[in-house]
Amino acid sequence: MKVLIIGSGGREHAIAWKVAQSSRVDKIYCAPGNAGIAEIAECVNIKAMEFDKLVKFAKDNAIDLTVVGMDDPLVGGIVDAFEAEGLRVFGPRRNAAILEGSKAFSKDLMKKYNIPTAAYETFTSAEEAKKYLETSEYPIVLKADGLALGKGVLICQTKEEAMEGVNELMLDKKFGSAGNTIVIEEFMTGREVSVLSFVDGSTIKIMSSAQDHKRAKDGDQGLNTGGMGNFSPSPFYTKEVDDFCKAHIYQATVDAMKAEGRPFKGVIFFGLMLTPKGPRVLEYNARFGDPEAQVVLPRMENDIIDVFEACIDGTLDKIDLKFSDKAAVCVVLASDGYPVSYEKGFEITGMENFKGKDGYYLFHAGSAFNAEGKVVTNGGRVLGVTALGDTLKEARANAYKAVEWVDFKNKYMRHDIGKAIDEA
Repeated sequence: MKVLIIGSGGREHAIAWKVAQSSRVDKIYCAPGNAGIAEIAECVNIKAMEFDKLVKFAKDNAIDLTVVGMDDPLVGGIVDAFEAEGLRVFGPRRNAAILEGSKAFSKDLMKKYNIPTAAYETFTSAEEAKKYLETSEYPIVLKADGLALGKGVLICQTKEEAMEGVNELMLDKKFGSAGNTIVIEEFMTGREVSVLSFVDGSTIKIMSSAQDHKRAKDGDQGLNTGGMGNFSPSPFYTKEVDDFCKAHIYQATVDAMKAEGRPFKGVIFFGLMLTPKGPRVLEYNARFGDPEAQVVLPRMENDIIDVFEACIDGTLDKIDLKFSDKAAVCVVLASDGYPVSYEKGFEITGMENFKGKDGYYLFHAGSAFNAEGKVVTNGGRVLGVTALGDTLKEARANAYKAVEWVDFKNKYMRHDIGKAIDEA
């Protein structure tokens, strides 16, 4: 088979790496890809939102399967564009990707189908939102309705902070049109857990749990980022939690989307909060998480092409999804200054240290080739260093050992990824 992967981050590198292990695949392309992906795939200079060019490329090169990694093209309808030309593509159609594309839609869906989530209200007017905040309890959560690179969520401790947050989202347009509508919801306490799943429209198969670290600095301080590291499985995702989610959240979401005439095929990412009253849905994503993919896919034992095709064909019930007992930890190496402003173009050295080392992986998130053909930094999140271990503590120690193998100017990381493991 020939496979095309759409995207350029660490998630897409992890997907390409997993696809490359399939005995069914001869050739991988990635559009636009990055310097790390270029080692296992032919990178194509087409951007993820250039649907017409991507469709033409898939037809001209007889691509058998296209895998969409990113949220923007999914929400924009890339799957519909490919299907209209008779091309096989993995990911939800536009009318299903709205599960991530609109926070207001997903909250309304959960309310309608009794899927446990935080109490909330939706606003299209800054004035009305501020009026609501006058009598609210604090802390409180403000969410931009649309896509905001995983950063459109503000946790406000005081009324003043919340009022300023409304200004940022709705008036200053910090995240553009994503803030035209906002959701204001109650602040939930507890552990956050990420659970990824494969869905074929009717059947859902749960992957292994993971836990993200969103804030830029140690101790969960600093600004929200796309994710500074991850570990899998989460020791807080117990059998009791799993049973509850299977009974009240997972299948209920798939059934709700089907009932709404929006059957979902692809990956649903459940962002959960394990509250004292039980698990609640924080948010849905309509694709693999980043860096969740970097800890979940190395533990997956199935041929991923078989799973992708089962999701497309509606035969997921025939797949026995398997994950190794190993644990995985990913530490993101970022450019100092991320997520606000940072320099790029610095040479990355030491990548060869990962070659031939079993259980250690280097996933490129923001890398490129310079004019001399050297690999340089090209983003806020540059690399994801993933390591396996027999236990989470061992995987964590291995990951922090491996971050020293690779270097670039202004390298920055958190030093407490997976620290919660010590409390488990």
